[in-house]
Amino acid sequence: MSLPTPATDLVAVIGLEVHLHLDTRSKMFSACGTDYFGAGPNTYTDPLTLGLPGTLPTINARAVDLAIMFGLALNCDVSGLTQFHRKNYYYPDNPKNYQISQYDRPIARGGFLEVDGERIGITRAHLEDDAGKLMHPLYAPYSLLDLNRAGMPLIEMVTEPDIRTPEQARRFLGLVRAVAQSLGVSQANPEEGQMRCDVNVSVHRSGTPYGTKVEIKNLNSFRSVQRSLEYEIARQTRTLLAGGSISQDTMGWDDGGQKTFVMRTKEGEADYRYFPDPDLPPLDITPEWVGRVRATMPELPHQKHARYSAAGLRRADADTISSDVPLSRFLDAAVQEPGADIQKLANWLLTDVAGWLSAHELTLEQSKLTPLHLGNLVALLNAGTLSGKMAKELLPDVMQGANPAELVQQRRLAVVSDSAAIEAAIEAAMQADPDTVAKVRAGNAKAVNALFGPVMKAMGGQAKPDVVRALLNQKLGL
Repeated sequence: MSLPTPATDLVAVIGLEVHLHLDTRSKMFSACGTDYFGAGPNTYTDPLTLGLPGTLPTINARAVDLAIMFGLALNCDVSGLTQFHRKNYYYPDNPKNYQISQYDRPIARGGFLEVDGERIGITRAHLEDDAGKLMHPLYAPYSLLDLNRAGMPLIEMVTEPDIRTPEQARRFLGLVRAVAQSLGVSQANPEEGQMRCDVNVSVHRSGTPYGTKVEIKNLNSFRSVQRSLEYEIARQTRTLLAGGSISQDTMGWDDGGQKTFVMRTKEGEADYRYFPDPDLPPLDITPEWVGRVRATMPELPHQKHARYSAAGLRRADADTISSDVPLSRFLDAAVQEPGADIQKLANWLLTDVAGWLSAHELTLEQSKLTPLHLGNLVALLNAGTLSGKMAKELLPDVMQGANPAELVQQRRLAVVSDSAAIEAAIEAAMQADPDTVAKVRAGNAKAVNALFGPVMKAMGGQAKPDVVRALLNQKLGL
């Protein structure tokens, strides 16, 4: 359970290290495939991944292009010389006993992203290969090692200590994921280990130097990032207020217990003994190379936001949809349908469609709803062929792949606008409720609503509401 943070003038300083698996068909330095999710353990390995003697790495050109593209989206400098280094450490999930990473010549440096109008600085983004995965069975006297993930192309992005609250950290990660997905750089799915985060956090009194930072490792959900920061800020605050000191430790996060725990004392750069990889040449990122990559860049979230706002979408809806790649792609396809209205489409996507998906524990991509069918449903509503009530009743079938126009024909659901039929229903309602008729004619105009419902019910919900109301008012002399 998270600790409450005492009221004080102590403030938090937060920096993030975000790790993204790049969406390539082969690993960072070998031809081994990357489609390992759901496969058996240790089935996606090769001699380089296993650290066998005599193996030599080769640079994945696609991974370099994706890293350049991501750096450009982060407003980084990506030009000039970049180089790979060996980062030496002895972990059981890294058979080579070193990681191929980048040290003083990262592929991208000095950028920023804006979150809620505040600029979060990006110190660097560099390429490296990932380690494997250790699993620790409960109460077992051993650990299990799966090397499928080892060697995966990874980009690590390091922010400046510009983040101040756990909520802002979570929003920043959401923007990073939206950028990566929009570009096709990474699927950035935390549940599949494609996006992980380490956080650095310290607490200090306002106006004084930053405090001792603590690192929390291997957070694999946005929720864990926010909760771990909330807990750690509260822990450090209480320790300092009690006169204690903070040690520079590497922490883990116990998601079940909702608390941090010490893993090890923090390493320094000297512990890793970086040196240039002798088997990999430096790369010169030329202006021509950057220009070629920039020309292939898809639309970014802030560009989508501007386009949606110009098309008349409410700002809050533009915020939500522009940061959700599947949702924005769906909306962009649906709005192409004749008679489609972008705001009404967004209303349906964010309310009724979202509610149905939540109730059935599905994502938009997992449902059978198509942009064509949702666009047609909204167009039928706009044309007056369907009432809002009728459209909502059709939605479950449309979510299952049914064509709304065919459903209207099959069920004879088109809205009735025949005034003679509606007038007959009005006469029947007035005869059945003379007291309400008397109240309306005596000056109580609001009482007409008591007649409106029975008329709509008599018409089976298929009458045009505005036509019904106009004829009622005419009959009652309003």
